[in-house]
Amino acid sequence: MKTLAMIAAAAIALGTAALADPVKVGIAAEPYPPFASPDASGNWVGWEVDIINAVCKAAEMECAITPVAWEGIIPSLTGGQIDAIMASMSITEERMKVIDFSDKYYNTPTVVVAAKGLGITPTPEGLAGKTLGVQVSTIHEAYAKAHFPDAELKTYQTTDEGFQDLAAGRIDASQADSIAIDAFMATDAGKACCEVAGAVADDPAILGAGVGVGLRKGDEALKEKFNAGIKKILEDGTYDAIGKNYFASSIYGG
Repeated sequence: MKTLAMIAAAAIALGTAALADPVKVGIAAEPYPPFASPDASGNWVGWEVDIINAVCKAAEMECAITPVAWEGIIPSLTGGQIDAIMASMSITEERMKVIDFSDKYYNTPTVVVAAKGLGITPTPEGLAGKTLGVQVSTIHEAYAKAHFPDAELKTYQTTDEGFQDLAAGRIDASQADSIAIDAFMATDAGKACCEVAGAVADDPAILGAGVGVGLRKGDEALKEKFNAGIKKILEDGTYDAIGKNYFASSIYGG
């Protein structure tokens, strides 16, 4: 009896330890300023990192930020290497076939930035015959393939690599989130080379309904926690307070 009691106690202790394991929140290992990038010490910083920490605190969860290569981030989630994704991942119909999402925590336009003097517009006609840079395996690549069939697409592992080629004159334009483009246009290279061509026409099926936390199908308890955390920081002013450190206005969107 004593042995059985000891085994039962050990099992309970192991179960409690498992419950206490931190939630592994996957972010893209590729830098994506101002959302997430490593500082000189290798620590991850940025708006999205601050939001992760705030949401986890509000939901009373211990979270561990876990960098994962972007192209493998959904398989890492479905395979159990991470528990959630907070990496500027748009809520799209295609992704929802594989994973689930929390409520959105931001929503910004998709924009095209182009070399000065080319007269490029963010339309099929305006980009016909032009070389357009996009990050691989993103909504921007999917959108460009669907809406700019006569543009020559060049894909990059990171958005910044595309911006570097744009600044160097190796491509004509780049498509990305408006915040990432704003950050590029604030640099000396961006100011010298380029101009914002404008936002692309909306396509909710591809561009999605904002950015949410990616979660495994059926993980309703964790989804509820993230939704509660997002709701709390929106209501108590934490979300806006963090945003003021990075942006001129709220990026929660409509």
